[in-house]
Amino acid sequence: MRAIIAFLLLLLLCPHFDSVHAEEPPVIGGESTADEEFFEDDLAFFDEEPPLTVHDPIEPINRAVFWFNDKLYFYLFKPVAKGLRVVPERVRVSADNFFDNLSAPLRFLNNVLQLQFDDAGDELARFIFNSTFGVAGLFDIAKEEGGIARRDEDFGQTLGRYGVGSGFYLVLPVFGPSNARDAVGRVGDYFLSPLTYALDSEERIAVTAVEKENALSLDKETYEGIKRDALDPYLFIRDAYAQRREAAIKK
Repeated sequence: MRAIIAFLLLLLLCPHFDSVHAEEPPVIGGESTADEEFFEDDLAFFDEEPPLTVHDPIEPINRAVFWFNDKLYFYLFKPVAKGLRVVPERVRVSADNFFDNLSAPLRFLNNVLQLQFDDAGDELARFIFNSTFGVAGLFDIAKEEGGIARRDEDFGQTLGRYGVGSGFYLVLPVFGPSNARDAVGRVGDYFLSPLTYALDSEERIAVTAVEKENALSLDKETYEGIKRDALDPYLFIRDAYAQRREAAIKK
């Protein structure tokens, strides 16, 4: 039993790699299209805003942890996720919807803490509709039928909204890319999540392990693509994480 719990604990700490979607380059020449105008606006943004500088004073340590996470990903987490692919994708998507619905109260609370009451209302509506008409969250009825999108907010973003800086970049063992503020935010999310109080530690570990592996089984080899295409995957993930978090706080 202890061996099973230890294995599930490793799965609980499964690293999260954000999906990177490649976009087709704009067509050169001819009439200006909406995509070209967006591309020009994007370039103007970078002309006005200097590139985000990531404070990384412990880079050697971070790189060592990154190497550890990389090996853990390829030798443990990814093989387990590939094994889950024997389950039909539509079933895994429904499971992903179910776990997403479980985290709706946490997103609701963080939206309230940020005084974003419209978004908090959307999260509350999503939770009610998906828990009832969506059969305990197996189907995202709120989005598919009502057009109510998920309003992602966590405690790290909440701290950022109130002026807490990101601090230094940090690669957490197994958790993956983070920073000083978001590492503290993880602790806040733990205590804000209703699951912390609804489940005992073993049940929470099991639920989170299945959630992370199921999500990884739906991933389209994002991390493998980064490893293949990026000159330095560590720098690519570090900079992408910092920019994504900064954008999430500002939106």
